[in-house]
Amino acid sequence: MIDVYSWPTPNGHKVHIMLEECGLAYRAIPIDISAGDQFKPEFLAISPNNKIPAIVDADGPDGQPISLFESGAILLYLAGKTGKFLGNTDREKYDTLQWLMFQMGGFGPMLGQAHHFRVYAPEKIDYAIDRYTNEARRLYGVIDKKLASSEYLAGDEYTIADIAVFAWARSFVNQGIDWADFPDAKRWFDVISARPAVQRGVQVLANLRKPLETDKSKDILFGKTQYAKK
Repeated sequence: MIDVYSWPTPNGHKVHIMLEECGLAYRAIPIDISAGDQFKPEFLAISPNNKIPAIVDADGPDGQPISLFESGAILLYLAGKTGKFLGNTDREKYDTLQWLMFQMGGFGPMLGQAHHFRVYAPEKIDYAIDRYTNEARRLYGVIDKKLASSEYLAGDEYTIADIAVFAWARSFVNQGIDWADFPDAKRWFDVISARPAVQRGVQVLANLRKPLETDKSKDILFGKTQYAKK
């Protein structure tokens, strides 16, 4: 049994989807990031960066429990544990890894900033909105160009790179994206959306998430609470 400490966000969805795709037994433990659960000592013990998701696998590589934080590391761990969705040859694995790093280093952080300044920022800053919306469109253009010549990001096989990028692409509206501008990425998005394991994964804990309506919740996520020494 794998305990996954998570919340229904793009980074959480990555791991939920992967667990469903691999058919692994898991228990989803909600970490309500709008209520400050991520700052509790018991969560910080397994996720020192106070970010979801994190996992504890009772059956680690040496038969002993192992805890992991960072969604990319968790995807790699689960792929290694099951032998799925990482590619079979060294060439396929490195191709998958470069697209996973593309998501971790750019497609997630930059799209997150676009989403923040377009939707959550207390004041509308045109420079920030334009900067991050344009970067979001550039990044979607990168995957659209790649997907014009291959079924999936790392070639003809579905991998953890697709899972990682897809989880962030689900918020395309709030990122200022029109799929009409990215037809090959839209084809890929629709194919992945139709996978039963993906449909199950994005519903994990989804009934618990509520709109950010209070100043306290916004402060926890975006204000001084986020930066206080833990």
